Amino acid sequence: MTDAKQTATDPLLAEAMATFTTLLAEATEAGDPEPTAMTLATADAEGRPSARTVLLKAFDARGFVFYTNFDSRKGQQLTQNPNAALLLLWKTLRDQVQVKVEGTVEPVALAEADAYFASRPRPSQIGAWASLQSQTMPSRETFEARVAAFEKKFEGGDVPRPPHWSGFRVVPERIEFWYGARYRLHERHHYERIGEAWTKRLLYP
Repeated sequence: MTDAKQTATDPLLAEAMATFTTLLAEATEAGDPEPTAMTLATADAEGRPSARTVLLKAFDARGFVFYTNFDSRKGQQLTQNPNAALLLLWKTLRDQVQVKVEGTVEPVALAEADAYFASRPRPSQIGAWASLQSQTMPSRETFEARVAAFEKKFEGGDVPRPPHWSGFRVVPERIEFWYGARYRLHERHHYERIGEAWTKRLLYP
């Protein structure tokens, strides 16, 4: 579970999260078509890397949350090797801004997952049941038939959260803000947890 150090009011962690909150709001206001899109990098038990885009669904001092099918490739990798990196790139913000997060990974609480799942559009809820994510699909018709079958199964009632579908929280150990500048003279602010305290330093571009 999340380390108590993460939920304590460490001033540098609080500063980093406040900066992230401000930048996300600015990116949204600047018209970024998908401001919560982020690259998620994982590795399997042998250290072989994989990356894909997911959506940030919640964040606070405890970490950054996304949801997925736990039987998917990324779900299996995160179970085998609970470490991950996130990268958000906002091209419409200033001269481009990137935020990189690295840390350990833990499942969100069941109540948290239930609440988020209940907020999803019904077709997305049905899709979470119908999709055997990352497995070979014989045809698109096969998937559509599964969607229709689950629509019928849950017709007239709420769609419960599938037991294999939930969220992961990336508990940050490093957070970096990269601010683009002309001639590649970028500015990088690096926050890192060392022991029980957070530190901050500038990095060369």
